[in-house]
Amino acid sequence: MDLRALARRRLPGPVFHYLDGAAETESTAQANTSAFDAHKLVPRCLVDVSTVTTAIRLLGQAIEWPVFCSATGATRFYHPQGELAVARATAETGTLYGLACTSTFSLEDVAVVSSGPKLFQLYLFKDRQMTTELIARCKQSGYQALCLTVDTAVAGKRERDLRTGWGIPITLSAHSMASFLRHPFWLMRQARAGRWSMPNIAQLIRSSSIVAQTRFIGDGLDASVTWRDVRELIALWGGPFAIKGIMSVDDARRAVDVGATAIIVSNHGGRQLDGAAAAIEVLPEIAKAVGDQVEIILDGGVRRGVHVLKALARGAKACSIGRPYLYGLGADGERGVKKALQILRSELVRAMQLAGCTDVNHIDPAIVRQF
Repeated sequence: MDLRALARRRLPGPVFHYLDGAAETESTAQANTSAFDAHKLVPRCLVDVSTVTTAIRLLGQAIEWPVFCSATGATRFYHPQGELAVARATAETGTLYGLACTSTFSLEDVAVVSSGPKLFQLYLFKDRQMTTELIARCKQSGYQALCLTVDTAVAGKRERDLRTGWGIPITLSAHSMASFLRHPFWLMRQARAGRWSMPNIAQLIRSSSIVAQTRFIGDGLDASVTWRDVRELIALWGGPFAIKGIMSVDDARRAVDVGATAIIVSNHGGRQLDGAAAAIEVLPEIAKAVGDQVEIILDGGVRRGVHVLKALARGAKACSIGRPYLYGLGADGERGVKKALQILRSELVRAMQLAGCTDVNHIDPAIVRQF
């Protein structure tokens, strides 16, 4: 949260609120974190915790600890190095990086700078050939996994963005424009880095205009996608495949049926449907229903290492994060991302030791109870 405070000082208001905000009253975004409090740890004592194991295999890849950076779009808003900085930091801290379809550096450029494992987050477009083209580029660039986001049939109502004018199209208020002028260092660095663009989308629509690219995202996403489409996409990819946005047992079972490698239990960080359950609240019943058939990833609300431990005890194999590493990026670029990841990793190890856990692959569910 110190990184969040620093990012808030260094970013123009509309940019920070785009990072930090959520849908409508933001109750779901807040509950994602506060709901962890209902899950209480019951620690074990007199266990040899001088050494603990945090390494796992996820989506076919070996990573050093069970937290990875989820795909977030337009990351260059927060720092000129954007996705490149995050990809480098993620590789250096021994975990996996998820690149968004709407990234501000191309999937090929990110692949070049990062030696670590990577997944590409995909949407299904009305023009299926565009999706096929992206998949071919991912294969050629060496991405090990795909992730299909399924909770964005329409965009959520993000009221902070409506107030600041940071939407599509951008219509800044006088107050918002003044905020940019109060951050000359951010303006200078962004100007030096050149025009904003979403290169993955630019190649699909043959336009370098970010306005045209964002309009395409709004108009080109297919709201009629069904499970049959997902099955076909999994077959086309032919490798590790995650479905992100699963919040119900029935959908988890369907994900298994269509051949998903992993499901990401997520409400999009509260940025889509306000009033939805917190991710940790639905995790236990999903894990009970399908946990031995698919890898389960908890996404949403993780702000402490102890949250990761609770999620693992409730049936997740790993957690993914978005805002925490973006706070680091906004605060201090690549160094800030590494700092955010180091905080979470050290807290996880400490929480394991204090709870009497020695291996993230064998967390006893009994160490967490609801009172």
